[in-house]
Amino acid sequence: MPDVVMPRLSDSMEEGTVLKWLKQPGDEVAVGDELVEIETDKANMVYESDLAGTLVEVVAAEGDTLPIGEVIAKVGDASEVKADGAGGGDGGDGVGTSAPTKEEKGAEDGEGARVPPAAPATADTASEQPPAEAAPTPAATKAAAGPATPAAAASGDGRVRASPIARRIARERGLDLHGLSGSGPGGRIVKADVEKALTSGAPAAAPAPAAPPRPAAPAAPAGPTPGAKEKPETAKGQVEVVELTKLQQTVARRMAESKATAPHFQLQAEIDMTAAVEARARLKEMAAEGEVVPTFNDMIVKACALALREHPRANGAYRDGRIELYSRVNVGVAVAAQDALVVPTVFDADLKGLRQIAEETRALASRVRDGQITPPELSGGTFTVSNLGMYGISNFQAVINTPQAAILAIGELKAKPVVNESGWIEPRRMMGVTLACDHRILYGADGAVFLGRARELLEDPIGLAL
Repeated sequence: MPDVVMPRLSDSMEEGTVLKWLKQPGDEVAVGDELVEIETDKANMVYESDLAGTLVEVVAAEGDTLPIGEVIAKVGDASEVKADGAGGGDGGDGVGTSAPTKEEKGAEDGEGARVPPAAPATADTASEQPPAEAAPTPAATKAAAGPATPAAAASGDGRVRASPIARRIARERGLDLHGLSGSGPGGRIVKADVEKALTSGAPAAAPAPAAPPRPAAPAAPAGPTPGAKEKPETAKGQVEVVELTKLQQTVARRMAESKATAPHFQLQAEIDMTAAVEARARLKEMAAEGEVVPTFNDMIVKACALALREHPRANGAYRDGRIELYSRVNVGVAVAAQDALVVPTVFDADLKGLRQIAEETRALASRVRDGQITPPELSGGTFTVSNLGMYGISNFQAVINTPQAAILAIGELKAKPVVNESGWIEPRRMMGVTLACDHRILYGADGAVFLGRARELLEDPIGLAL
């Protein structure tokens, strides 16, 4: 029978984690049907089947991590489905795995049963799990569930259609997704729907029962015991171990590799943004109702793109002992996602107008925060802009997104007293920036000339519209 293997869903993907099976053994599968949700090194993706037939067996359980090309399921004829429904669940949540998930295994071991936290969750992805308790009989489950609540996000098989981040927040806040209507595509529940339900006081799912108390430890003898060492748990209190997602693991690995292999040097400058502030104010006055107004970050992206076109060495990369210079100017914009840093790409930024860049960056940031960004939107960057000015940071040194040549770190825009050419002090809107360069491809003069050109464009923003 044909095998379904772990697909390659991004150019840098080496392995993937099965988050949720969207079909169960015995279900008919057509080419293009949503089969399984997979966590890659860049994003969560729903894999559409390239085979047609009946899902005979699920080989990889939810939570399993497998390398590219490993078998995760088998598709064949309906007669090949095992009589005991191997790999099939109870059908209530659309999970078709034979092995327990990590959360279920932890519940069986008496671990991880906690009261949902009061603060909103900030993790990227997770699959919705039932309360951690002993598995009831099918009849008991049906009786306890009561009548189903209709919801726009429920599919034909009763499975709730929701984004991974929406599932994670709902699970950690104890919110039942079956009672929500989704505002996403096809009625899919997204993060905003969950946050709205939490704000309006929607009924929460029954919390998991508390773990049984451990037997009291024997009293420690009076006085120190010779040769005894204090346990780390005693010195640090309760320790919570948090497993990294694939995205977090990738960010950690790449940042460590960048600092270890790329010889960083930094160039700092202050940019007079007074004219840019006035220009944006005029754009805001001229904009129609509901029309997107470019932000200062959009202006920076455009200025960098034009400067990169004039200085191609800054738009290159150091790879395998050679320098690559790119014809396209694709600027990555760092976005703070849930417990991770994601860098979606504005492609051909040098050829796009300010308003188009503004529309794209908003759409990309929204998809990042909703967990709907795709690997192609995170690939192909030739330069990166990272802005922490909104947090009151005056200057910072960013880590280069290797193999790119440089990254521009943006500080806050702040009014400062400045001595003008006539010797008078006047208030100006100044912004601190730091350009981190890979010395293997950019030397000090190269980086300084590039940064100077970007500063000229921002201090006289009429050039951004040309």
